[in-house]
Amino acid sequence: MTSEAEAKPTAAELPASVQRLELEDREIFLVGTAHVSPQSVRDTNETIEAIEPDTVCVELCEARYQNLENQDSWRKLDIFQVLREGKAALLLSSFLMHSFQRRIAQRFGIEPGAEMRAAIAQARDRGARLELIDRDIQVSLKRTWASLGFWQRMKVMTQLTGSVFVGDDLKEEDIEKLRDSANLTDLMSALAEALPSVKGALIDERDAYMAEKLRQSAGPRTVAVVGAGHLPGITGLADSTCDLEELEHVPDPPVWPRVVAWLVPILIVALFAYGLVWGDRERTVESVYIWIGLNGGLAALGAAIALAHPVTILAAFAAAPLTSLNPLMAAGWVAGLVQALLRKPLVADMENLADSLGSVGGFWSNRLTRILLVVVLCNLGSVLATFIAGAWITARTI
Repeated sequence: MTSEAEAKPTAAELPASVQRLELEDREIFLVGTAHVSPQSVRDTNETIEAIEPDTVCVELCEARYQNLENQDSWRKLDIFQVLREGKAALLLSSFLMHSFQRRIAQRFGIEPGAEMRAAIAQARDRGARLELIDRDIQVSLKRTWASLGFWQRMKVMTQLTGSVFVGDDLKEEDIEKLRDSANLTDLMSALAEALPSVKGALIDERDAYMAEKLRQSAGPRTVAVVGAGHLPGITGLADSTCDLEELEHVPDPPVWPRVVAWLVPILIVALFAYGLVWGDRERTVESVYIWIGLNGGLAALGAAIALAHPVTILAAFAAAPLTSLNPLMAAGWVAGLVQALLRKPLVADMENLADSLGSVGGFWSNRLTRILLVVVLCNLGSVLATFIAGAWITARTI
């Protein structure tokens, strides 16, 4: 597959955001979009109308396609299952990203992913084949998360959280600049320098995945609607092939975090036992109080910041000193389950979820997102307390 300098003449002049690729006797027209851009919707419609393709490909996986098609899918979300499977942080991360896109989209009077909806509608109206070419969103997020170290994860979560507070001063021309190749190059370079693992798993791998899916797509004339940030990668990989199964594999988590997770509580229990049997018992009892106070206090503080129910805050305080000694449990899970029982999400919370994600306060006012905040902030407080108290107790004992 090779890229030509000029697009092949068509029945109508194509938008500037379109790039044309050739594969033997096939033509593929890539429409580079910004997912909250009104102009991207116009470009998508104009390109499909001009090309009259046999196949329309969109940068969606099956899960994102279903969410786009079924706007009430959140009503079926089982929050207890999310907590049991330990997916609270993953779901909250998805909500944070969606919140940023939604607030920008609302500012310009457009729904996030409107260009994808336009492409889907055009394909149906024209009887064209519709193909989903993006990798499953859960696989992408898990592979990205697995590629990060502890501090990189904290940096990503901090930036995601910060995105809730920005975006209101953006203008439409700022959004349209995101489709400019020079600006995209600068953005990708900055991302590669700041978080190379994130760029590798979230951008580069998906470029390769979508390029391969495009090669495998059917029909002599194809229009593919993808984010403008993927255009350089897809066109650069046009002549390559890749193993889709390899890119769909979620690697096992590294061993060392699990080793550390067990070593820390074993060390703490050993220090307590040593102090009670051979050391200064009074000093050891004080260390136990330090462990309980710091673990319970910071976990409860996290729950309080999430505006949890008072009983949930007490549950976080009681659970954290014990769960910190058991890597198979987490204080946030206990607190989240208590909060879910005391303030079970209502149908209205599910129905208003999209609107809640459009504001900072919405994360706290919606019962569903508040539960996720309780889990994440409580766990964060417990983890910090474990290392602080562990270091303090070690220094007092040795």
